[in-house]
Amino acid sequence: MATSGSMHAADPTTPSTDNVTLLHFEGKAIHLVGTAHISQRSVEEVRRVILELRPDTVCVELDTSRFEALTDDNRFEKLDIFEILRGNRALAVLASLVLTSFQRRLGAKLGVTPGAELLSAVHAAREVNAKLVLADRDVQATLKRSWGALGAGERAGLFVALLGSFFAKQELTAEQVEAMKDKDTLGELMKEFARQMPALQVPLIDERDRYLMSTIQESPGPRIVGVVGAAHVPGMVKLLGTSVDRNALSELPQPTTAQKLRPWLLPSLLLASFAWWASSKHAIPAASVARVYALPTAFGAALGVLSLGGRPWSALVAACLAPLRRLNPMAKQSSLASWVEARSNPPTAAERRDVAEAILSLSGMRKNPFTRVLLVTLGVNVGSAVGAWIGLLWLIATVWKG
Repeated sequence: MATSGSMHAADPTTPSTDNVTLLHFEGKAIHLVGTAHISQRSVEEVRRVILELRPDTVCVELDTSRFEALTDDNRFEKLDIFEILRGNRALAVLASLVLTSFQRRLGAKLGVTPGAELLSAVHAAREVNAKLVLADRDVQATLKRSWGALGAGERAGLFVALLGSFFAKQELTAEQVEAMKDKDTLGELMKEFARQMPALQVPLIDERDRYLMSTIQESPGPRIVGVVGAAHVPGMVKLLGTSVDRNALSELPQPTTAQKLRPWLLPSLLLASFAWWASSKHAIPAASVARVYALPTAFGAALGVLSLGGRPWSALVAACLAPLRRLNPMAKQSSLASWVEARSNPPTAAERRDVAEAILSLSGMRKNPFTRVLLVTLGVNVGSAVGAWIGLLWLIATVWKG
């Protein structure tokens, strides 16, 4: 039997705050604390609620990797750029750092470290000897399921939006800062993404609401405190008592047929264009045909590397290999140019520690040897892709004109 409600006055064990929702489920009293992820007020409120209630279990909106990132001050120092390149994870790590940068810059405006309210919950749980439960789904599963739900156009739009938020220089007014202090700013941002791209609603919001509520209601003890972003609370309340297969929600999505075929589109069109040239009666030299494709592809790759801080020899390697890499759909994201950049100036322990500060600006990322390798990987992939499509159009126009 499950019941719910914001029964603060009716239950003397419930703290007097509008941000706590009391739920009853199978003999358990579940106190959901809705927080603003970047708010000093939430930091203080979470601690006060846990110390007042002294619950058996405290559940926090974290997974293992985010918990370690929040509690390990030396996490950046432990990063191995060569291991990241070997695992073909450069772009995934870069995306994670971009999100971290957004949170840190927003937190700096509001005067609090992102995730501080969750860290406050962790410390308070230890003080009252409560069991700590990491209630959220693995962040990689969430990101990959979200990415898999998007079409090609939506992926491009999301990529541009993330870069826009990273490079934006707009200053917040004092009024905007104050208004954001009492809001779950990050939760609202996720909802805005879902409004703009409806395909994100299920993996980014609905599935996590189900996962969080399922984990919390199955946690041990008669008195439980769940600390989650305020944007999750309404959805979680509706799911109280619902049976959820959390393993199914954590499965990585299998690519669709269209997604499997998409990497072959450009090579197929290029080969078709070459075949068209070979079968035509126009006397266009083979060298000219190859050049109209290879030149923009090589130039795009080199420009991408140099614009993001890569060294000239990394750009040269990227330019030489890009025309061939673009013909191979199975080529890894981490190119030889990334390895050249990493080998030419391996990041020291001190430089890896500086990543936390470097990610706050593009110039900082371009200067830091660790983040520069990640940017080189991005530059090679984006630059060569743009150049290759330009080369394809140039090739088609050349053959057409004869």
